[in-house]
Amino acid sequence: MSKSSFFTGQPVLNQLLNLIDRNAVRSLGRQDKHDRYYRYFDTYTHLVTMLYCVLNKCTSSREVVSGMKACQHKLHHVGIQRSPARSTLCDANANRSFEVFACIYDQLYRRHKQLLPDSRLRIDPGLFIADSSTITLFQQILKASSPGRNDGRRKGGIKVHTLINAADDVPLKISFTAASANDVPFLKEIHLQPGSFIVFDKGYVDYSQYERMSNEGVFFVTRQKKDARYTITAVNQLNKQSRDRGVVEDKLLLQGTRTQKERIKLKVRQVTFFDQESQRTFEFLTNNLALPPESIADLYKKRWLIEVLFKRIKQNFPLKYFLGDNENAIKIQIWCAFIADLLIKLVQVQLKRKWAFSNLSSIIRLHLMSYIHLFDFLNNPERLSVSTKEQQLKLAGLDIGFKT
Repeated sequence: MSKSSFFTGQPVLNQLLNLIDRNAVRSLGRQDKHDRYYRYFDTYTHLVTMLYCVLNKCTSSREVVSGMKACQHKLHHVGIQRSPARSTLCDANANRSFEVFACIYDQLYRRHKQLLPDSRLRIDPGLFIADSSTITLFQQILKASSPGRNDGRRKGGIKVHTLINAADDVPLKISFTAASANDVPFLKEIHLQPGSFIVFDKGYVDYSQYERMSNEGVFFVTRQKKDARYTITAVNQLNKQSRDRGVVEDKLLLQGTRTQKERIKLKVRQVTFFDQESQRTFEFLTNNLALPPESIADLYKKRWLIEVLFKRIKQNFPLKYFLGDNENAIKIQIWCAFIADLLIKLVQVQLKRKWAFSNLSSIIRLHLMSYIHLFDFLNNPERLSVSTKEQQLKLAGLDIGFKT
């Protein structure tokens, strides 16, 4: 009887974990004493457990623990000794700092970032995008951004501030605040190389940060606020190509703060653009005075990439049910969702066959603890069905000789 070459001695989960430097994870756990008071449930075991939770879309700690106990005989293949107790998992989520998982994500990103850029998108690797997404919580753990309901009850929320390199399509920097917090302070945490471009919406208006970026040689593209006050210093003439692309006006402005305490006057550029599809007019603000006006509009259009990222995370790793009711546990689960997203993205970019991310995520979830060779199967899934038919016919005494 022929055997399929897809089967391997490692579960799919372990093949994903091979992308992570396990020694580095264990070193992080020892370095900052994250493993103190834990005999078996060290940082690496905690990471494996939370990835099992995220990839399987588990909705409770009991579901995670019982699921891992059901495949107890396979756990040593993923590098852990035993399935955790429910109380141990809950205590670790409450007490082990989420910062160690942030370090794990950073290590994983830096180790494999050369694999991430997709040449088919033709995006400049010097383009960065910043935005935030709010995750609603069932309890008021963090303040929500919207008013309470009529019955007086109020849900909490956490805002995930994210910076991505547009060419990589995964987060480069992540920061958490309460949903009611302003987006502007996140700009203070962003420092880019001179010549880089950063795109963000008009929720990040901060003239002092605009001035800092200009002094550092970083170009920004954002939307102009409706109530902004400025002085027009010049009007650039538009050529036929720019007008055909939808550019209405290209002006140079002197714009800044009005307070006596902080006088800022920036030399900026305002490009007015009419979008034929939505039949809307947009005013873009930038400190780059050299690019054609239609290129400024095209750069802002790239902002949809970060919206696609948020949509991908929320669809494939639904952050609706959390294993803990404290801030630290929630942040751990969010970081593990981003780690799982990065792992699947690394698989996707290395495949010869094109797979949609949602389909790839579903296949991995269904076969998470199965002993199949993930890359071979995903590159040629039809081969397994042919091999199975061949085995069934041989068992029935009908050896027709299928070609694989």
